[in-house]
Amino acid sequence: MALNVHTTMNNRQEQLAAFDRLLTVMDELRAGCPWDRKQTFDSLRENTIEETYELASAITSHDMNEIAKELGDVLLHVVFYAKMGSEQGKFDIADVCNKLCDKLIFRHPHVYGVEKAAQYGNLDIPNAKDMTPKEVEELWEQVKQREKGGNKTILSGVPKALPSLVKAYRIQEKAANAGFDWEEPSQVWDKVREEVREFEDEVMSGDRDRMEAELGDVLFAIVNAARLYHLRPDNALERTNQKFIARFGYLEEKAKEQGRHLDEMMLDEMETIWQESKSLYQ
Repeated sequence: MALNVHTTMNNRQEQLAAFDRLLTVMDELRAGCPWDRKQTFDSLRENTIEETYELASAITSHDMNEIAKELGDVLLHVVFYAKMGSEQGKFDIADVCNKLCDKLIFRHPHVYGVEKAAQYGNLDIPNAKDMTPKEVEELWEQVKQREKGGNKTILSGVPKALPSLVKAYRIQEKAANAGFDWEEPSQVWDKVREEVREFEDEVMSGDRDRMEAELGDVLFAIVNAARLYHLRPDNALERTNQKFIARFGYLEEKAKEQGRHLDEMMLDEMETIWQESKSLYQ
């Protein structure tokens, strides 16, 4: 046990030293690099979004080296914003870390044994060892409602800027944690079929505005089905995107081998090659 503790302490020291090195590099770049020096919160915003998507892509690929690299890029932005906040006298990286730690401790009374103080109201707080992950999610949402400066309503905590597919999942997840959900996952399929029928009806009518509205309902129902079966619709769709890219690339390559362009091929020719690609990229 002593060896494990010693090893952990050494690792923590190495981690703190690495973080201190990052802060030092950030100070040096902000002072010495013209590009870094001119950056503002607004100018970095789009880059931050891009880096976040690159991290998400690395996670989807399960490439640990790439995940570590992209985490570093995201961390750079966290440190960058904190540095600019410090320069303005508003906040620094210590404030960022402490605010996060305070929030996590407040939202995990089942872990930290926080007494049922006034800020939790009459909320029943069980012990973590007696809870399921689902019960923890439900407690999390209840605690957030009691948090000072927290969400005023259950769905107000869903960021407006989230991609629509992810936003739909989060909306449904939060509603479910408040008890608004199907009793059994299988019940969702009647809703999916209902929404598909309504979409088909609007397609026949030719009203594009209604078609779009009903298509949204179909997608929302499919996302709900994914959630109920513990699947991430954004991950699933990205897997299909990558699979299609690989198969279409195979189709293009086969056309090139024949000295042809795709627009010179008949559909049945392309279908034959496409079926070949399906055995290679699944």
